[in-house]
Amino acid sequence: MTPSSAEYHPSRPSTPAAAWSRLLPTSWIAVAAVLVSLFALLPLGFIIWVAIQTGWTSVAQLVFRPRVGELLVNTLSLVILVVPITALLSVALAWLTERSDLPGARFWSGLSVAPLAVPAFVHSYAWITLFPSMHGLFAGVLISVIAYFPFIYLPVAATLRRLDPALEDAAASLGNTPWRVFLRVVLPQLKLAVLGGALLVGLHLLAEYGLYVFIRFDTFTTAIVDQFQSTFNGPAANMLAGVLVVCCLVLLALEAMLRGGERYARVGSGAARTAVRTSLGRATVPCLALPLITASLALGVPFLTVGRWLVAGGAGVWNLDVISLALWQTLVLALGGALLTVAIAIPMAWLSIRRPGPLPRLLESCNYIVGSLPGVVIALALVTVTVRVAMPLYQTVATILAAYALMFLPRALVSLRASIAQAPVELEQAAGSLGRSPLRALWSTTVRLSAPGAAAGIALVGLGITNELTATQMLAPNGTRTLAMAFWAMSNELDYAAAAPYALIMVVMSLPLTWLLYVQSRRMAGR
Repeated sequence: MTPSSAEYHPSRPSTPAAAWSRLLPTSWIAVAAVLVSLFALLPLGFIIWVAIQTGWTSVAQLVFRPRVGELLVNTLSLVILVVPITALLSVALAWLTERSDLPGARFWSGLSVAPLAVPAFVHSYAWITLFPSMHGLFAGVLISVIAYFPFIYLPVAATLRRLDPALEDAAASLGNTPWRVFLRVVLPQLKLAVLGGALLVGLHLLAEYGLYVFIRFDTFTTAIVDQFQSTFNGPAANMLAGVLVVCCLVLLALEAMLRGGERYARVGSGAARTAVRTSLGRATVPCLALPLITASLALGVPFLTVGRWLVAGGAGVWNLDVISLALWQTLVLALGGALLTVAIAIPMAWLSIRRPGPLPRLLESCNYIVGSLPGVVIALALVTVTVRVAMPLYQTVATILAAYALMFLPRALVSLRASIAQAPVELEQAAGSLGRSPLRALWSTTVRLSAPGAAAGIALVGLGITNELTATQMLAPNGTRTLAMAFWAMSNELDYAAAAPYALIMVVMSLPLTWLLYVQSRRMAGR
């Protein structure tokens, strides 16, 4: 038996509890997952409806034109460059902070998560005000990497903390070098974390708007927003959104193919010790440069720029009445949206792990597709539905919370899926064999064991809602002015000093959520 085979094997239900286990797919869990997935298809249905109304001839003219080719090249270039670079950087940082004797590893680990507290468009605002000539693909790749690498770093670091070192010891005892042990034993066990984080990064690249507007780099999302602002519900923008959905399907298919059907949980506790940290020796100083440079780019530049504009603006930029109202409204929307999103993501996350197969993966894909769409497309879909079918819900809190749930389902799913995957199904089956109902068994085992993942999902979704702009502008009730809306209004007028307080408050408000995310990731690893 190879070292890795002790950890990975196809997931098969235990025979004594097989009959009990088969009850759950027909329960409310599967029904809830189907309903949520159908709800997630609403924006896609809106695009298809517009395409039918437009007609095939007009659709072909709108899609097969040089401008779409340029946008496709720009968008795919971002994904092809950013995702691998982000994955390599994240894995390297995670290994240095969790598996090496890097000086101040705990400190660098916290700094590697902290960039999540800085909205992507604030990163772009910071760089473009510091270097006004910074535009194009290079700027997009640089800012995207430093803004989004924590999405991969967090799950990879959490997985490294809880890996059983006995597997690596066994591989080393067979004569494998440390590098071969990492490639053959450690890296395969990081696959789920890397792929989940990479999928989130890819979806963000497809849907991001503010970051690329600042650096004047055209993607499908920036073009869609421009089209909607000029023609409102224009067919050209909807057809661009349709191409964006195709890009998302390609990402989902690639992630599903690479993920496979391996199992990542074990019933036993494994070795009751942590892995021995590798001595860096003479490589300590060069290795220390990686987290130092990364933190300087991802945190130093935004804080330096915001601080400079705050000093330039003085006390006059602090309109406390307006700022306090924006802060309160942002907090309420972020908390309500995060709780709703994680709650409706639980059935689908459970189904994708416990019942992997073509149908669950199809349902799961429905939830990820909506994550690739810009907020403006989701908002217009909900506007159309509420105006035509449910007018009382138009521009209400319920509608904006529904939009948040659609937009940030992928964040909640990735967090919950990774957490449920590490909760052995045998515990559910054992609880069922002791006479507990399926729901009570699920609650007492998997739900409780995956609580850290749920908390991480709440933090991730809350961060996203805090930074969300376009959907909030279109769907929020009259009088709503969140921190992101206020920041964008000021920066759009090139009043960077007036925008700086909102940027600072967004970062400060996001820090507790980022810290919660960091703490929960360590708790998942038993630290």
